[in-house]
Amino acid sequence: MKFKQAMNFGGVVYIFASGRERKQSFRGIPRNTPNRSSKSRSASANSVPYALSFSCSLTFSLPAMEKGESSASTSEPDSDDNHLIPTNHHLNPTSGLTPHEFASLVPSVTEHHTYLVGPGQCSSLLAQRIQAPPDAVWSVVRRFDKPQTYKHFIKSCAVKDPFHMAVGVTRDVNVISGLPAATSTERLDILDDDRRVTGFSIIGGEHRLRNYRSVTTVHAFDSDADAKIYTVVLESYVVDVPDGNTEEDTRLFADTVVKLNLQKLATVTEGTNRDGDCKPHSR
Repeated sequence: MKFKQAMNFGGVVYIFASGRERKQSFRGIPRNTPNRSSKSRSASANSVPYALSFSCSLTFSLPAMEKGESSASTSEPDSDDNHLIPTNHHLNPTSGLTPHEFASLVPSVTEHHTYLVGPGQCSSLLAQRIQAPPDAVWSVVRRFDKPQTYKHFIKSCAVKDPFHMAVGVTRDVNVISGLPAATSTERLDILDDDRRVTGFSIIGGEHRLRNYRSVTTVHAFDSDADAKIYTVVLESYVVDVPDGNTEEDTRLFADTVVKLNLQKLATVTEGTNRDGDCKPHSR
């Protein structure tokens, strides 16, 4: 699969491109950059390379984060119910799913992936089909303390000792250089092992994704072809649109990051399943 997408987010044009074997490369170019020779551009673009797992690499040129970008106490969305509109993800078939799959998932989408969206916010729902049992996928997704197992762009994640996986715990995430973020403090909002539902919200840090909330659900399906069980993962979010960006900019940027994370989740869990290393999680 190949895709190439350019977007403007936080004063930077990001170019996301992928080729064979899920290799991604990224380049950030500041807006209104004066024209330079191709040789100069090439030297600048390759000046700060980073190596990511699963053959991901990126080079970014990003303006310094403005003071005040920290969201140690994020602003609350508009509390006036008259301005809040429920999302309709359950009415719009999600890309990558068959009509049968989506119809089966509508109750879950309605229950877990519906948000009240106010002015200046956007929301989206993405899906990933994974050729691995749902227990194997859930054992990775539920690890709030180890998001780097399948999420790109995370340099490190720290939790307080002694750590107990329970709603309300927090993690401090350091993001690799080049994204419109430096740190992110996140809280576990949902963890339902029986129904395979989890979710978190960003409650602090230096980043541009204010009031970001996300829910992930893991679903089992039977394959008609070979009667094997496979998994569909749904991930949704709601977030404020940063000043200077449009709703389309914000959704496109967040969708791309979530999509890359879900693709890596598929790579990790399908590989583990082939190797026979799937182990049930311990609560």
